[in-house]
Amino acid sequence: MSVEDALAQLANLPYEELGFAKIDHHRALRTGFPEVVFGPGKTAEQIAAITEGLASASDRVLVTKVAPECFDAVRERLPDAEYHPIARAITINRLRGAPSRPGIMVICGGTSDIPIAEEAAITAELMGNAVERSYDVGVAGVHRLLDHLPRLRQARVVVAVAGMEGALPSVVSGLISVPVIAVPTSVGYGASFGGLAPLLAMLNSCAAGVSVVNIDNGFGAGYLAALINR
Repeated sequence: MSVEDALAQLANLPYEELGFAKIDHHRALRTGFPEVVFGPGKTAEQIAAITEGLASASDRVLVTKVAPECFDAVRERLPDAEYHPIARAITINRLRGAPSRPGIMVICGGTSDIPIAEEAAITAELMGNAVERSYDVGVAGVHRLLDHLPRLRQARVVVAVAGMEGALPSVVSGLISVPVIAVPTSVGYGASFGGLAPLLAMLNSCAAGVSVVNIDNGFGAGYLAALINR
């Protein structure tokens, strides 16, 4: 490339200034995965501009917890963007067809937990993993979980998503010998306190091998699972 083009690219290192955001183009060099956009609190145009900036220097982009109208703004700039309505996530993946690493399984207690479980699964898939899923296997009907025990024991790491009383990760961890990443969700009745009850239950698990991420943080769980599965 010309000296001028080289200087133009170097000017955006280590970050690109947008005024309302500073895009960290070195994130992938430091951590192995590009900066991820947290959607809430940002306008559709801000999300579109940040996503466009990230996509200019990366083959993979993830935006979490966004409404369809945000995706419309992104797609105007990036036709290869994809919207995942259940997870409310936007992805760009220009590495499709690359080999995927098996080893991650994502499960959830109830159907209402699926959006957070899907956020975790999509994150891990974008990071190069083949993800198995098994949903609605909560402890109220534990026989449904036990039917999947052979698959759970073949995994290298399990993401267990649950609201209500949050017992699922403890039960799973007592049956398998691999790390369990517990994700409390805000699903539940009044005394669930928006996910605080399952969060505290998971933090107080008597089963060894359980780590816990924040309430509704499917992304954090999927990212950690992908690191474990490297």
